[in-house]
Amino acid sequence: MTDPTLPGPAVTGAPPVTAPVTQPATAPVKQPVTQPPPAVYRTLEDDSTRWLGFPFRPGDVVVSTGHKSGTTWMQMICVLLVFQRPEPPAPLAELSPWLDQLVRPAEEVYALLADQPHRRVIKTHTPLDGLPADPRATFVVVARDPLDVAVSRYHVYDEDPDRRPADPERAWLLSWLARDDWEPDSLNRLMWHVTDAWERRDDPNVLLVHYADLAADLPGQMRRVADRLGITVPEDRWPSLLEAATFRRMRADAARLVPAGRERLKDARTFFRAGRSGSGRALLTPEEFAAFHGRLAATTPPDLLSWLIR
Repeated sequence: MTDPTLPGPAVTGAPPVTAPVTQPATAPVKQPVTQPPPAVYRTLEDDSTRWLGFPFRPGDVVVSTGHKSGTTWMQMICVLLVFQRPEPPAPLAELSPWLDQLVRPAEEVYALLADQPHRRVIKTHTPLDGLPADPRATFVVVARDPLDVAVSRYHVYDEDPDRRPADPERAWLLSWLARDDWEPDSLNRLMWHVTDAWERRDDPNVLLVHYADLAADLPGQMRRVADRLGITVPEDRWPSLLEAATFRRMRADAARLVPAGRERLKDARTFFRAGRSGSGRALLTPEEFAAFHGRLAATTPPDLLSWLIR
């Protein structure tokens, strides 16, 4: 549920709540409470309302992350677990399409997913409050230190002739931190996505994963994902699946893994530049980092902040 005390996209239309109806000599009967409509996230690149007509199936996996927070990594992990082979049978963008991206008509993406006989893995950058809360699906959210998200985005922009930053890395990071907008690549939007997922982390069909935990303990985290998805992997298959999910291997296979719409990159391997944690913080002075941390602390639950910023 969206917390009205936090900044973020407004959800109009409060859910109607019906009081219990008491029948003679029986227990009270509670009428169902209607879920509020999902928030709407719409940009020139994507439109979250495309989810409203999507026919979910039991077992669907939805990977919902902020940009440059580990989306492709988690897609690859889930696809490897579904197929249980180190080389998936098709490019990742076909096996795990970005449903709300406007590159292809919604009906085309629906048809692509409808034709998949296997368990489906679907990508989105829409926060959970913008998605239908369908109990048939499991929603996997990856969170990452916002400073590392920004540095990763900078280097992707730097490889794109149409979006190359004019400023050097540190100056660009400081200007990103100074912004106070709600664009998809903004700090506000990123923190809204993570905060919303944090509030839902105890839901039975929501799994929240930290990027740093994937980097530090890929075997443990990949087994955790498999367990949450109810997927059993024979022990003799784990070594090859884990190797296929490493950053080194994904970088080598970048041409099959880079998301649709990234064709302008000079080198697809740039999309998997390093995968390290702490590179953003290293660019700031202690005073600048303290100001950044204080800004987040003003609107972020303390337990989330300590979990996210390590």
